[in-house]
Amino acid sequence: MKKLLVCSLLLAGAFAARSAEFTIPIEQYQLKNGLRVILSKDNAVPVVTVYIIYDVGARSEEKGRTGFAHLFEHMMFEGSANAPKGTHFAAVESNGGTLNGSTHPDFTDYFEELPSNKLATALWLESDRMRSLSINDENLKNQKEAVKQERRLSFDNQPYATAIVDAWPGLMYRNWQSSHSLIGSFEDLNAASVADVTKFFRTYYAPNNAALVIVGDIQIPETRKLVETYFGDIPSQAAAKRPDLTEPAGFEARQQAYKDPLARVPGVVVGYPGPKRRSPDYYALNMIDAILTAGDSARLRLDLVKGKQSVIQYEANLGWPFASALDYRDPEPYAIFLLYNPRFTAAQMVSQVQDEIAKLQNEPVDAKELERVKTTMRAGRIKELQSTMNRARALGQYAVTDGDPGLINTELDAMTAVTAAQVQAAAKKYLTPDRRAVLEIQPAPAQAPPGAAKEGK
Repeated sequence: MKKLLVCSLLLAGAFAARSAEFTIPIEQYQLKNGLRVILSKDNAVPVVTVYIIYDVGARSEEKGRTGFAHLFEHMMFEGSANAPKGTHFAAVESNGGTLNGSTHPDFTDYFEELPSNKLATALWLESDRMRSLSINDENLKNQKEAVKQERRLSFDNQPYATAIVDAWPGLMYRNWQSSHSLIGSFEDLNAASVADVTKFFRTYYAPNNAALVIVGDIQIPETRKLVETYFGDIPSQAAAKRPDLTEPAGFEARQQAYKDPLARVPGVVVGYPGPKRRSPDYYALNMIDAILTAGDSARLRLDLVKGKQSVIQYEANLGWPFASALDYRDPEPYAIFLLYNPRFTAAQMVSQVQDEIAKLQNEPVDAKELERVKTTMRAGRIKELQSTMNRARALGQYAVTDGDPGLINTELDAMTAVTAAQVQAAAKKYLTPDRRAVLEIQPAPAQAPPGAAKEGK
C-alpha cells in the first residue's frame, strides 16, 4: 500500500467508513440524456469539487490505436466552442481553483476544485467541452507531441516505469485488451487522424457514458437547476460497445527479466490473478494486502524491511499498478512491487514474499492483529474522506463501476466483516506459486550512443 511510482494511480484500501461512524449524504438522479448525477452536500467550508468520469479507458482501445484514451485526455484541454484554448485553466486558476484529468485502464476522469460561489463556472466549462470539443488538425498535432513528451519524461526517463508500463501487462494478461501497453506507442499516435479522434469523442464522451459528481458547499435545489441548464440539452449517443476483457482459463506461472539502464537497485514484481470485484474473496484479498503492507506494523515491513533487511521499499494493492481497490475491475491482479538490497537475488525475494504468504495460508491471523488492521483502515478512510475531492472520486467510481454511489457508506462493513478463516482460505486459493507472475527488473549499464567507443579512442 505504500506509494512509490507515478504510474500507481491510487492507494489501496479505498473503502468508506461505516455508516454508523461517518455518513456521506448523497442525492442521485439521471438526466433525460442519460447523464448520472450525484450530489453530496457539505457546508463546512466554502469549497466545491466538480468531478466527471467517463466510462472509457485504455482497455477500450483498438489494435493500431493504442494510447488513444490518454491522447484524448489531453485533447479535452484544447478548448471548445465557447471556451477557446487556455480558457479552462485561466477560468479555474484565476478563481483560486485547481483542475486536472487522468487516464486509467477502464475510465478517464476530470475535476475542478473551486470556491463554491464559482460552481457555475466549472459546470459551464465541463459541459461546453462535452458538447463541442475543438477537434482539428492543429490541436491534434499539438497533443500528439505533448503525449510523446510526457511519455519520455514520466516513463521512458524514469527507472522501473517502462518495465511496469510495457512489460508487466504482457506478463500478467493474455487478452490483448489488457496486455498491451496502456501508454501506447508513438507509431499508433502518429497514425491517429482527426476522423479517428472525432469518432472516439462521439462514442465515449457522451452524457450517457458519464457520471457527474458535485461535492461540497452547495444547495441542492440550486445545483440541480445549474446541472440541468448546462448539461440537460447535450444529446446522448448510441451506447458504446464494451471490450471483452475475458482472460483464457488456466493461468500458468511465468517469469520475465527486464534490463533497466536507469535503475540503481534491483526490483521485482510478484503478482497473482485476482477475484471478481466485490466478491467475498475480493474483500479477503484486500485484508491480506493490509496485513502484509499497510502501516508500520505490516508484516513485510517488520519481517523484510526491518528484520532480514532485504527490502528497501515496497508498494502493493489489488489492481496494482494501474488500479486500486476503489477502481478495480476484474480481470486485475493482486501484485507487490519491491525494491531490494542488491546483496539478495530476485529468486530470494520471491521466496521471501511467498514465505510471508505461506504464513497466512498455514495459520489463521491472530484476532488482535486482524482487529488492529481493521482499525487502522477505518481511521485512515475517515480521514481521507474529509477531502471533497476524495469523496467525489469515490462516489463517481461506485456510480460507474457498481451502479451504486451509496456503497461509499457501506463498503467498509463488508471489509471489516472478513474473518481470519476467510483470509486463510483466500491466501490458499489465489496466492500460490503455480498462479504467480514474476517480473525481475535488473539494473543494466546504459548503452553508449552509436560510434561513442570509436570516438573515445
